[in-house]
Amino acid sequence: MPEPHTIGFAHKKIPAVRGANPKQERSVRTRLRVLLGAAELFTERGFRQASVQDVADRVEVTKGAVYFHYPTKEALALAIVDEHYARWPELLAAVTAEELGPLDTAARMLDRAALAFQDDVIVQAGARLQIERPQIEAELPTPYVDWISLLESLLVSAQEAGELRPDVVPAKAAHSLVSAFFGSQHVSDVLSNREDVVSRWRDMSTLLFHSIRAD
Repeated sequence: MPEPHTIGFAHKKIPAVRGANPKQERSVRTRLRVLLGAAELFTERGFRQASVQDVADRVEVTKGAVYFHYPTKEALALAIVDEHYARWPELLAAVTAEELGPLDTAARMLDRAALAFQDDVIVQAGARLQIERPQIEAELPTPYVDWISLLESLLVSAQEAGELRPDVVPAKAAHSLVSAFFGSQHVSDVLSNREDVVSRWRDMSTLLFHSIRAD
């Protein structure tokens, strides 16, 4: 299995115009409250239907306070997507520390990601903002490609370790796993507000990993 840094997500800090860099603890807390409040609203309503005033009302600050930390609504969206992507290298490091085989590492990564989609509003908002990319006048990263790259690397290692069926092509399998995972969480979002995302992914994961795992 390759070292974590060779299979990890390249966390890309999204360039964005930021407000003043707060120095005081109170300002730092306010900045986080604004970010989480915006994430909640973007998750619930989408980017276009949530205004800066809505964010201010949600976290009980002035509109000016929101603009102090995030000068535009696009800057808020960029910050949320940035934090969304920051979750995955941290998750990979935690899973890698379990020292599983490459195929089990791939499965565990997706299982843990499903939990994040269930519980973490930053992850939820980041996913919705990525879907709404055409509506946002800012350059967001291309979604899914890092996940495909990560899983392909793990599946190549799994193939070398004899963990895959002989007819499995790692690149194709990785693409299928990512498509199934993100499709599963999206369907869960639409039908149950992600309340069943973990159990739905567990069912899908059992089926998919059984189909590629060597007997």
